[in-house]
Amino acid sequence: MNNLDPSKVSVMYLPPTTEFRPVDGRKYTLTQSKSTGEWFLSIGYHYNPNPQNFSFRDEVMAEWIPQLGEYVLSGKIFISDQDFDKQYAKIRFMIFEREVKHALSGIIFGDRIFFSNYPWLLNSPIYIQFESNFEEYNKMIYFGTPRQYLSSAPQLIET
Repeated sequence: MNNLDPSKVSVMYLPPTTEFRPVDGRKYTLTQSKSTGEWFLSIGYHYNPNPQNFSFRDEVMAEWIPQLGEYVLSGKIFISDQDFDKQYAKIRFMIFEREVKHALSGIIFGDRIFFSNYPWLLNSPIYIQFESNFEEYNKMIYFGTPRQYLSSAPQLIET
């Protein structure tokens, strides 16, 4: 996933989701076309079952969940399963660990109207679970807050 170009972010709301609802369980599926660099963000009550790059499982998925009196943006990225060898898993992990911040910028930019209505979510923690059958690549990492990605997502709301 390359640097965010706002003109290449396409957003699709999966009904009955809107720019304003829901908060609880709001789910994001983000993929990127390797050939065009376009980003495809689906927002709904469920993850998009047909993301653009599904055959490669290169999507970033995230969800707003209430936790201990606050909301957390909890994401997951598929790294490997039994169909991958350790070297390929390592390469995927390194790529996604490096590029996940661009993906988070795409999610925040793509849902900027939602954040303008719920600005307190800009201070919520973001955790991403890297899912792998290899222990060293199966880990959860803290990636700051949505507010930190405002500068990475040009023309995003000012708060």
